[in-house]
Amino acid sequence: MKITPHRPKIQPENEEPDLFKNQFKDVAPIKQDKIPPQRYSSKHNSGLTPKNNKDLSEIKQAAAAFEFSDGFEGHFDIDQPLKYVKPEADSHEVKRLRRGDYPPDLILDLHGLKKEQAKHEIAALIHAAQKQHVYCVSIMHGKGTYVLKKSIPNWLIQHPAVLGFHQAPKEWGGQAALLVLIDLPLHRGKY
Repeated sequence: MKITPHRPKIQPENEEPDLFKNQFKDVAPIKQDKIPPQRYSSKHNSGLTPKNNKDLSEIKQAAAAFEFSDGFEGHFDIDQPLKYVKPEADSHEVKRLRRGDYPPDLILDLHGLKKEQAKHEIAALIHAAQKQHVYCVSIMHGKGTYVLKKSIPNWLIQHPAVLGFHQAPKEWGGQAALLVLIDLPLHRGKY
């Protein structure tokens, strides 16, 4: 008994396009769906969705600003540079702020703002820092009448995302600014 190997039949090059067409002759092209994306109508809206970006911004600021109380006052040594370390945070990190090891990635200038406006801007800054994964921010409060300089530290120590702060080195504003370390959530869906 003689065994012969099976060899596939080699097609000439000019027959390959015909082979392809023959394999797919029963396939019909898909019609493109021309339905535009739908927006939810008011009957589907629960009333919580803002109508424009300004409303969304106000909602975010209001949600973040609830943590700041004007009635709370922390104790800061007036003979020392202004500084704070959250109890569970590493105090060495705040020392690095003092030395200028952390340049701020976001800078908030509060010159000319009233107390309530400044409160909203700080809340928005902390929110933006977490969203953009920024560890160090600068808040420039100026010297002026000392209203903001006195209030800002009291607001910051209330916020759970603030790990600590220190009076800025001269190159980042000196006594007219604070460098703030922000706690960056690792596994939260929105950040």
